[in-house]
Amino acid sequence: MKTLYNGKTKDVLTDEGTGSVYLLFKDDATGEDGVFDPGSNTVGGSVEGKGKKGLKISQYFFELMKKNGVPTHYLSADIEKGLMEVRKLTVPPLEFVLRYFTAGSMCRRFTLEEGIPFDPPYLEVTLKDDEQGDPLISERLCLMKGMLKEGQYEEALDVLLKVGEGLKKELAQMGLTLIDFKIEIGYDEDGKMYVVDEITPDIWRVRDEAGNIPNQIDCAKLILAKIG
Repeated sequence: MKTLYNGKTKDVLTDEGTGSVYLLFKDDATGEDGVFDPGSNTVGGSVEGKGKKGLKISQYFFELMKKNGVPTHYLSADIEKGLMEVRKLTVPPLEFVLRYFTAGSMCRRFTLEEGIPFDPPYLEVTLKDDEQGDPLISERLCLMKGMLKEGQYEEALDVLLKVGEGLKKELAQMGLTLIDFKIEIGYDEDGKMYVVDEITPDIWRVRDEAGNIPNQIDCAKLILAKIG
């Protein structure tokens, strides 16, 4: 296996013999000063077994998306090795964000209280750049920078909404209210869009039935208790 990219919580690998591409789920978690936070851009620590648990959860939700007619890059998973085989796609450095309630960076940027509901949900696209603080980016700039082709911006937002509908419904059945989440989207040679990366507590905020917002480590425990 050759490493193509080292990420905060996952590495991208390729089998040089077959050309297959894999994600290696690591035990690292985002946060600061030992406090875990899925919205953080830095690694806050490591938890033994987190990678395999995250892969199991991601496998569950990618398969759910497939049932809901949402294209994803997921092909298969080897839980014991922490590896997910994925489609080979072009993945622009963008994050597609859907918010059902105000939270996190939005509240800091716009001086808003936490927990204000959005109906319809609020959509954002940010440039994936930790040094610049993941700034908001428009369709026009995505086209200017060659990250997306004509029509793909709106298509990606449609995919984002479909992911939100399925994710919100499934989490509600587990006693969790979806606050917000972010996904990455890639496209193939024909321009078809796919959800990529992962679908785990690392990409969302939820509120439990007691009104608490569990960090990604505790949320993973709640999810695994539901899906077995």
